[in-house]
Amino acid sequence: MFRRRTALSVSAAAALLAATPLLTACGTDAHPGAAAIVDGKRITVAQLQSRVKDVRAAQAASPDGKQLITNTGRLSLSTLNGMIFDEVLARGAADAGVTVTRADLQKGRATAEERAGGAARLKAMWLQQGIAPDRIDAVVRNQLLLNGLADHLHADRATPAGQRALVQALAKTSRSLGVDVNPRFGKWDDQQVILGETKDPWITPSTPQQERV
Repeated sequence: MFRRRTALSVSAAAALLAATPLLTACGTDAHPGAAAIVDGKRITVAQLQSRVKDVRAAQAASPDGKQLITNTGRLSLSTLNGMIFDEVLARGAADAGVTVTRADLQKGRATAEERAGGAARLKAMWLQQGIAPDRIDAVVRNQLLLNGLADHLHADRATPAGQRALVQALAKTSRSLGVDVNPRFGKWDDQQVILGETKDPWITPSTPQQERV
């Protein structure tokens, strides 16, 4: 049911991965222990640390572990960026009536594995980008939600105009959620839908040859 279009590429997903070192700080005075607040929901420092540790453990177990860790040296920032974006995208998709079924997810995962050259290769590819193996389904789900939201907006993600329409829709959702980030981690940019110190945009045009998951 998914038509030919573009999806988040590995290089685009690198926006998840330029993260800061793991912090042990408490949250702001207003939100002690919180790394961020999204629509009143706390993303705790402990939750952020747990996710970062999962990545580091998987990387350390890899034959190329040392290089993987070096290449994702600012992992906390990108991980928090991803956790906030997950909330924004989920709300934006829900408001648009976009859903991903279990069957959709299974099909998308199978397609991603086929394109990567197998399940092991897909895991290794994403681990290079700071994504733990147990988060691959979440990445695939986000790609499918983005595709569905683009369809809802009649936006072609392969074009600058389509990209702008998608970003604008998510920016509106982001503003409505009142994202409040612990200053230790930076400042959330509603307009670009990214954590301020993250240089790469979440949603970037891809080559025409790329297809949907």
